[in-house]
Amino acid sequence: MTSERQHSRDRGIDRVPAHRQPTEPPWSGLELRVPNDRSRESLISFVECVLVELTHADVGAEYRSSNVWGIKLTQYIVADTVGERFKKRHYDERLGWHEQTLSRQDVREELINRLARPASLATNQSHPYPVEKPDTFRVKPTWQLRIDLWASER
Repeated sequence: MTSERQHSRDRGIDRVPAHRQPTEPPWSGLELRVPNDRSRESLISFVECVLVELTHADVGAEYRSSNVWGIKLTQYIVADTVGERFKKRHYDERLGWHEQTLSRQDVREELINRLARPASLATNQSHPYPVEKPDTFRVKPTWQLRIDLWASER
């Protein structure tokens, strides 16, 4: 006579099928260039996915823009346990770091407006050199944001 434990093991109940194990985290594809050709509805959906991931995973979002004066970064990281307050960290090579706390709604509106721009932030500057790289927005692990923070200050 077999025990219930052995019977369950024989049926594979305790095992997770290989096809259900993700090779990449769900947030790994949350990346966008600016400008882009997405509709406003698509951007709203994208931002909602980003906010969910920021709330439920140890990740942050980063908007990166380059121009002749250097790199500008804006990072968003959840600041409370329920995802209603976010830290916004802004870095400008000329001015350094600035941090503030925003509500979820403010972050949502800011991201939608920023990602809907028809041009890179860098192209709005008056300088004689062309901007070669588009602005980028991506979700990445918070430890990687800290590394980027350190690397930018060197």
